[in-house]
Amino acid sequence: MIFDQSEFDIRCEWGKLGIEQLAPVSRVIVIVDVLSFSTCVEVATRQGAIVFPYQWKDESAADYAKSMNAELVSLKRSVDRPSLSPTSLRSLAPGTRLVLPSQNGAVLSLQTGQTPTIAGSLRNNNAVAQYIQPYKTGISVIPAGEQWQDNSLRPALEDVIGAGAILSYLKGTRSPEAEMAVAVFDRFKHHLTTTLKQCSSGKELIAKGFETDVELAATLNMSHCIPRLVNNAYVNVETSDLL
Repeated sequence: MIFDQSEFDIRCEWGKLGIEQLAPVSRVIVIVDVLSFSTCVEVATRQGAIVFPYQWKDESAADYAKSMNAELVSLKRSVDRPSLSPTSLRSLAPGTRLVLPSQNGAVLSLQTGQTPTIAGSLRNNNAVAQYIQPYKTGISVIPAGEQWQDNSLRPALEDVIGAGAILSYLKGTRSPEAEMAVAVFDRFKHHLTTTLKQCSSGKELIAKGFETDVELAATLNMSHCIPRLVNNAYVNVETSDLL
């Protein structure tokens, strides 16, 4: 296949269509949604929480949460109660079960089929890379991107930086797309906070009062947490017995 990058050990492609191309030839997939789904998942699971990704922000989310014996996060971003704000998830009790809807990272997480799926971010980039390196080949890192108002993909700088941060540690042949992501990370790695605050996604969050979320997401390589999707929920691999 022309678009599946299967001649390379390590691959990178954007969003939903990227997963459709790469998942059938992948041994492991990493979803990267820096602002903010995968950062939220890292923050929550690092404390022992269990995070169920969900694709819709509507009434069905509450029903799904009930069926999973879980708490639905606030559908409106807030730092005062659990929501799609990493800041709001820093004090979760171990074993907390959360349903976390997201139109980007959560949607992608639920489209990987039986392929092992990891949530990657700037915060856990090295830990994720070390965890997936033993697969050696068939490693696909997916920057989620954002959406324009017409629902088309908006490639997001923060996500390709996050993907490149993980890819930079991996050994093996890289596709040109993966090499591009590493080059972007290398360009910005010494001033991540400034870059994330100045990119479009960061400016949008800051304008809404969530500058702390951007700062938290820009912290590089400070976590050993590896959130893996198990039975439709992300758990830290060290506490996966919670399920």
